[in-house]
Amino acid sequence: MPEPQGPINTISDDKPHDACGIVGAYIPGENVAETLFFGLFALQHRGQESAGIATSEGDRIGLKAKMGLVSQVFREETLNGLPGHLGIGHTRYSTMGGSKEYNAQPLLADGQRGAIAVGHNGNVINAAELRIEMVEEFGSTFDRSSDTEVIAELYAKAPGTDWFEVSAYAMRRLKGAYSLVIMTKDQLIAVRDPLGIRPLCLGTLNGGWVVASETAALDNLGAEFVRELEHGETIVIDKHGVQSKIWSGTRAKHAMCIFEQIYFSRPDSIVNGELAYETRKRLGAEVYREHPVDADIVVGIPDSSTPHAVGLAAAAKIPYTEAIIRNRYVGRTFIQPDQHSRDQGVRTKFNPMRGVIEGKKLLVVDDSIVRSTTIIRVVKMLRKAGAKEVHVRVASPPIISTCHFGVDMATLGELIAANKTVEEIRDYIGADSLAYLSVEGLLRAVRAPQNAYCTGCFTGKYPIPVQLEMNKLALEAAPTT
Repeated sequence: MPEPQGPINTISDDKPHDACGIVGAYIPGENVAETLFFGLFALQHRGQESAGIATSEGDRIGLKAKMGLVSQVFREETLNGLPGHLGIGHTRYSTMGGSKEYNAQPLLADGQRGAIAVGHNGNVINAAELRIEMVEEFGSTFDRSSDTEVIAELYAKAPGTDWFEVSAYAMRRLKGAYSLVIMTKDQLIAVRDPLGIRPLCLGTLNGGWVVASETAALDNLGAEFVRELEHGETIVIDKHGVQSKIWSGTRAKHAMCIFEQIYFSRPDSIVNGELAYETRKRLGAEVYREHPVDADIVVGIPDSSTPHAVGLAAAAKIPYTEAIIRNRYVGRTFIQPDQHSRDQGVRTKFNPMRGVIEGKKLLVVDDSIVRSTTIIRVVKMLRKAGAKEVHVRVASPPIISTCHFGVDMATLGELIAANKTVEEIRDYIGADSLAYLSVEGLLRAVRAPQNAYCTGCFTGKYPIPVQLEMNKLALEAAPTT
């Protein structure tokens, strides 16, 4: 059995984990390190393993990247040591490569156009093959174990007279998900893959430009949202302004990860043209229309399921009640995930209000169930608090397949819906009833035409061919030269 990679999160291990958050800034006349810090702070939910910032004054790239939360890695004196009007930032959750400091981003690479720094959100599924090819073609050497190092080397070494030609070359060879922020000593480049799987947006700030994974980061900076990047788009920002080009090989429809709508993006972010909070309310309403049940109160599992519960309650005309209080100061822990610590973790994170719950029929709303480790303990907790009945509604379909494009959720053997029927899951978690949103209901709620999102984790059908399961540590033992 491999050693645990980094901190064990025993109290929120039943949710999918997104790969990373990225941000970039080009603001003439300002030092952007603090801007990048607050941008990353707003994206901390997308990754909590490491954080990094790279900046330039126009002559060289300075870099600081370490393990830890954004507030742990950066202090005022650290930011003061990263001068420059141009920079990128990254906060990481590993989906390819171990949780180790040498994989902390941004990563540096050198090529014929000079040094570049790269931050990546997503997962490149052919990284291992590309790594071998690039050793032979470019004489590349690799001393890390993430797919981002492969991307950085490819962008540094790829042929092309400008970044649009370089990006086109890279897009022809990369397979999978990659939203990128790239910087040279005097340019900021932003890239969204041809499938548009992971999000990326553009804003203006103080006469300059900011790119970020989510609009919530722009809001946190006081930036004005301009638009989301198109799938297959490359943007170059420098002293001449903003230039943009969409790769000619980009397909007509994007395949954004549907979990951005369900869970990943902050509810105050705009995702595919609409506030995520409003979309999640419709998800909740839709699952109730498909699976109504009599109840006294609607309860959301805080905080991620709150919008879904609000929407369900409105559709059901049943009062929404805060019956579970969440301790918002619970973080990651090194405690090993034995039975006692898991139970203690749920008690530490959630506290039921007996006076609200006792004698009531509860309709409990969750945004998703991966392994079932959280919901089973929540149901047990609510029954102990005196609930008369506990009915569970899940505002997404059963997860029956693993993700290959930047989401770490579980192995196929750990996905409860891949191994049990809905009735078996209901019995296992101890609920009086259990129902999931259908795939059709999901697409209705997000107002999407067929094939406009990647729904592979619910259907087993992906926008591009993938192998059944991938090992996120596959590059750990790969050859380095």
